[in-house]
Amino acid sequence: MKKKIISLFLALSSALSLLLSGCGKNEVLTLNVHNWGEYISDGSEGTVDTIAEFEKWYKQTYNKEVKVNYSTITSNENMYNRISEGAVNYDVIFPTDYMVERMAKENMLHPLNYENIPNAQYIGEEFKKLYFDPESTYSVPYTYGMSGIIYDANVVDEQDVGSWDVMWNEKYSGRILQYNIPRYALSTAMYKLGLDVNSPLDEDWEKAAQALKEQKGLIKSLVMDEIYNMMESGEASLASYYAGDFITMRADQAENVDLRFYYPERTHFFVDNICIPANAQNKELAEIFINFMLSKEIAVANAQYINYASPNRLVYEDEGYIEGMGKEAMEVLYPPMDNFFELYNKYAYRDLPQQKLDLINTLWEDIKMSLS
Repeated sequence: MKKKIISLFLALSSALSLLLSGCGKNEVLTLNVHNWGEYISDGSEGTVDTIAEFEKWYKQTYNKEVKVNYSTITSNENMYNRISEGAVNYDVIFPTDYMVERMAKENMLHPLNYENIPNAQYIGEEFKKLYFDPESTYSVPYTYGMSGIIYDANVVDEQDVGSWDVMWNEKYSGRILQYNIPRYALSTAMYKLGLDVNSPLDEDWEKAAQALKEQKGLIKSLVMDEIYNMMESGEASLASYYAGDFITMRADQAENVDLRFYYPERTHFFVDNICIPANAQNKELAEIFINFMLSKEIAVANAQYINYASPNRLVYEDEGYIEGMGKEAMEVLYPPMDNFFELYNKYAYRDLPQQKLDLINTLWEDIKMSLS
């Protein structure tokens, strides 16, 4: 009887072992990627489908299935709140410089193992020692650029453009769009007034808030991604947004719209980055994904699709990319670098103390009530 029981146990153990072995072979890895909207080549209109290419490449390289769950960021602050509250577990995120600084201070980012990211060698050296991550411990730069003024030349007079003042010009009442993110909106007023966008003084933020209230009756809407359709269709005629987005809007503008762009004297400089949260479930897989994103074919495809400047030499030194983008777009996206980093250090956002962030949120609620 004991022999039969032992034999039965061995048979069951063997079957269970085979079953578990089979499960291992069919296991599907999951990578949770959280990125900005329209910030990766997605396969539309004949472009490269970055996510599908990664899944296919990973299967061919490692003989394992991987599924990328892709979601989009509405703001740096929203992403930060969701991660800090433990509401989600992302493996790869794309925070802007000041948010990298904040998350690093709060031990919310995973130090990168560059043995798994050899393509990081192609990031321009000048992008590897920036204030928010001077040793490149937590971040790999993905894109960079500046914000400026986008306007419809069929509506806005050339004599009115050149500075931030046009965003407060009553001639264009009801045709102006403003950022729907507190700090971004306040910064437009601070650049206009010549104030420090990282000011420690409450009174500077209050002055900026007052300036935004003066846009009452002028502002058509507070927007983020909604800006594309509104500017392309001619529904709105003036907005502050990023150079890369101008290139996209201009390509899709209606026949009766003539979108143009300029950089005011003082404006926002930024670097968006690829990072891994400290609570990521698949850190090594995340590093492999980052390395894939930095490979030439994929990096060029992404840069061409999103129209933002790339810090990756494989992109900005590629003749096909330069020719494909065209002279006008290259001049807008890649301004002379002589004093770029001096201006970046002067005008880029820094992480702010919690007291200042609370003040900004309080002012923003008051601003929205005033504008409505």
